[in-house]
Amino acid sequence: MAEVTLKNIYKSYGKTEVIHGVSCEIADGEFVVLLGPSGCGKSTILRMIAGLEKITAGEIEIGGKVVNDLEPMDRDIAMVFQNYALYPHMSVYKNMAYGLKIRRMPKDEIEKRVQEAANMLGLSGLLARKPRELSGGQRQRVAMGRCIVREPQVFLFDEPLSNLDAKLRVQMRLELRNLHEKMGITSIYVTHDQVEAMTLGDKLVILNNGYAEQIGSPLEVYERPSTLFVAGFIGSPAMNFFRAQVSSGGKHVELPGGDSLPLLDPGISEYSGQEIVLGIRPEHFRVNEDGAGTLHLRVSHVETLGADTLVYGYLGKTETFVTVRLADIHHFKKDAVLSLLVAAKKLHLFDKQSERRIGNTKDDDVL
Repeated sequence: MAEVTLKNIYKSYGKTEVIHGVSCEIADGEFVVLLGPSGCGKSTILRMIAGLEKITAGEIEIGGKVVNDLEPMDRDIAMVFQNYALYPHMSVYKNMAYGLKIRRMPKDEIEKRVQEAANMLGLSGLLARKPRELSGGQRQRVAMGRCIVREPQVFLFDEPLSNLDAKLRVQMRLELRNLHEKMGITSIYVTHDQVEAMTLGDKLVILNNGYAEQIGSPLEVYERPSTLFVAGFIGSPAMNFFRAQVSSGGKHVELPGGDSLPLLDPGISEYSGQEIVLGIRPEHFRVNEDGAGTLHLRVSHVETLGADTLVYGYLGKTETFVTVRLADIHHFKKDAVLSLLVAAKKLHLFDKQSERRIGNTKDDDVL
């Protein structure tokens, strides 16, 4: 096991720079997720750590040792790919043992490691089968088993669950997390799926166009997104954003259509009279059935999902679109007007120009 440190790493293809000075410290035994949309650079960073891509500038350390110039086989890492990369003509046992065999490990040690990994992954009864005789989830377990038997310092996962169906992905997420807790090996996991990231990661690195927008625990990133991009990317349905005006003195924020919300943070006073971006997550609204609320939603349509209900509509008499997520089943007619409440600490404020978070709202009172 080992810590991994990225020190201001860059990657360019010719004159095109795709990774722009990313830095991150990954503790020994930590599970870190590189999260972002397609093309953000997450797989490129993973391949740089693995040694499959040369870095243009900066340093990568594994276990305190700079590995910039080391070949992949000398970095003591193991990588699980999206497509499993199994040998179709070999049995499960031979697939798992192959890496140890070419390293000329004694047969009894190979047998011991393969059997231990197979027991851990529930593959003991499948060792004689070929990959074509396995389900997608079983093939992914074999791919993980092939890495486990090597007993590396670091595991690298490149979207390993993306080829599985939804139900199997849930199962494999649980198995991956349990496996990590048992083995405690430093793990770096690439995905564009925020559910995978939130449930698997000890720490998230949110990437956007080759920049690290925010690094923090899943709850930190969800509750206090540092930029407008992170706020919009994390959460499903996505956060609602409003162009809003800070009142004189910075005590209220005025929304399109005339609704307003009190601001409790005195630090916002510097934005008095200025336009900012206000963010509210759909799940942080509550309906006040007495008709008294700080925001008013004109219902457009409703999606009843069973466990919860998604309500879509417009803010007051404006065309500002709003999404509301309510627990349980609700039935609202089209054009009904709902009075909405929101907790003060659930407001997210962003500078319109820099798109960075501002203010420090922290009161739990409902406004």
